[in-house]
Amino acid sequence: MEFLIYIVTGAFVGFFAGLLGIGGGLILVPVLTTVFAAYMQSDHLIHIAIGTSLATILVTSIASVMAHHKHDAVRWDLFKTLAPGIFIGGLLGGWVSQFIDASVLAKIFAVLAILIAIKILLDVQPSPHREMPGTVGRSIAGALIGSFSTLVGIGGGALNTPYMSWHNVPIKQAIATSSACSLPIAVSGTLGFIIAGWGASNLPAYSTGFVYWPAFLGIVIASFFTAPLGARMTHKLPVKRLKKIFGLLLIILAIKMFWH
Repeated sequence: MEFLIYIVTGAFVGFFAGLLGIGGGLILVPVLTTVFAAYMQSDHLIHIAIGTSLATILVTSIASVMAHHKHDAVRWDLFKTLAPGIFIGGLLGGWVSQFIDASVLAKIFAVLAILIAIKILLDVQPSPHREMPGTVGRSIAGALIGSFSTLVGIGGGALNTPYMSWHNVPIKQAIATSSACSLPIAVSGTLGFIIAGWGASNLPAYSTGFVYWPAFLGIVIASFFTAPLGARMTHKLPVKRLKKIFGLLLIILAIKMFWH
């Protein structure tokens, strides 16, 4: 039953990860925290949920990026300048997580999600002349996005997509490029959480640091097939509907994390 839950979750997460370019973590962290609480006893449930989420995002992102690339929607020029900072920030965020209490991590996740949701639902528009900053500015932004994203296991899309959209990158390109930016976040974040949890006590069997492999396997099996489907839908749904889905989803999950 536990493994079946991971497969169903993976199918759902994969679709929305491809659709919204969010990497899946915004959905995975609250769901995994709840499932882990039912099936295991550990003082590090949220840390394990975040670490496992980041590991699954690697596979989900690959499937999403391949689908978006077929539509020529990925801005590889932006990816190349954002990725180095994102990778360094991701390592830092994953390593720092071991020093932060689980309840604090949950609240950071919730506050961040609500702030992003408000911005999206209010449809705050950037200046028509606002453009993406230069290489230095993108590197700094990438480092900040990478560190915050890995700290709460969200894959970066929840920050990357609004960041690029605010700088007048078309929403569908922002979503597609965010999927690509989730790759360095997933790699560095997973490594960071494995290192952070290496010596932790009271971890479940079949885990490496804060990554729980049975959940990883069940989720990636399903999400690898549903992520491309969601990515294809990105290019068929209207922009306003995409933004509303994204914003409402963030609020629901933020409330869930506050409640937990």
